[in-house]
Amino acid sequence: MKGIFIVMEGPDGSGKTTQIEMLKEYLEENGYETLVTREPGGTVIGEDIRRIILNPEYKKMSEVTEMLLYAASRAQLVKELIGPALENGKIVISDRFVDSSVVYQGIARGIGIETVNEVNRPGIGAYKPDCIFFIDIPEEEGIRRKKEQKKLDRMEQESIDFHHMVSEGYRTVLSDRKEVIRISGMDKPENIQKEIREVIMPYLKGYQE
Repeated sequence: MKGIFIVMEGPDGSGKTTQIEMLKEYLEENGYETLVTREPGGTVIGEDIRRIILNPEYKKMSEVTEMLLYAASRAQLVKELIGPALENGKIVISDRFVDSSVVYQGIARGIGIETVNEVNRPGIGAYKPDCIFFIDIPEEEGIRRKKEQKKLDRMEQESIDFHHMVSEGYRTVLSDRKEVIRISGMDKPENIQKEIREVIMPYLKGYQE
């Protein structure tokens, strides 16, 4: 039995992590075996890569280096966790996937969408999300939330213009795709979760059958 691959996407501060935690709790309470992963990271190798990517001291990191590091972490995550979990019938919830690289590196960094897709293709293989939740918020609100939570990492410290390109990039890349569900991140977390669960229900019905 193949599992269900769910991805949460959105700008920094959109509330993805909160929604993932709430969805995981809901699924497990209803008897579904669930794996939660995050990008970059999720594996021992990936977490080491994450520390490099997000280190505020590495301001001289080139756009290409950044793209390759994200792709490397993702490839390890698919090989080690996502692929096996899906093949074993689990529900996988990933905090970001390849669309985040398309947006952050392909668009905001100016590398190009096709270049990012080509670099990531070998590491992803045949695994594609069944459902992508795009939690959309204004970039100013996202950064405000992040500043209230903790010290900003290297990516979060980018200019507001960069984060504006990220937000607009998401709206462009994820528009008109049947697997994408856009949700406003400005609503209360419990209302957002209710909407997410309503969307998930048909997938769970098919999964049970």
